[in-house]
Amino acid sequence: MNDPLIAVWRASPANLAAHFAIRHRVFVNEQGALVFTDVDRWDADAQVVHVLAARGHSCAGTVRLYPIDAHGRWRGDRLAVLRQHRASLVGAQLVRFATATAAAHGGKLMEANVQLANVTFFERLGWCCDGNVYPYLGLPHQPMLFDLSKAGPLDWPGCPDSLTLDTPVDVDNELLCPA
Repeated sequence: MNDPLIAVWRASPANLAAHFAIRHRVFVNEQGALVFTDVDRWDADAQVVHVLAARGHSCAGTVRLYPIDAHGRWRGDRLAVLRQHRASLVGAQLVRFATATAAAHGGKLMEANVQLANVTFFERLGWCCDGNVYPYLGLPHQPMLFDLSKAGPLDWPGCPDSLTLDTPVDVDNELLCPA
């Protein structure tokens, strides 16, 4: 059986709720890294790129990225893939889309603080460790860097015509299941 197409795109206002619902499920519900929400000041910044991925017509994962200085340095964070899609290529496609997007916007270097369990995954995608492991939100993280001159082209399948979350996500007693 063929794996469903993985589409990755910049989240629009119409599907931004799915982006936040996936992050909430992973960082608040599953990992318990945050108590109420994973939304922070960066989410209100106009330069932040919120990215969503779907596998077939099911929302599958998300990441966000943003420039952090005027010299081409970008940060990627809040990479989250729903449990049922973690064995697929969704995470890798999200990271590749993030690096391609930053490079297309003139970025030179991307940084990320990666949970230890995911360091090898990032190394396989061309990232390198940069500094010592430190605790972030109660979990050990490894600072990592990616040279954006090695990023692929920004040429990806866009948003499917219809999207669903496989199961609704309860966020503050509100079920989010974008259509």
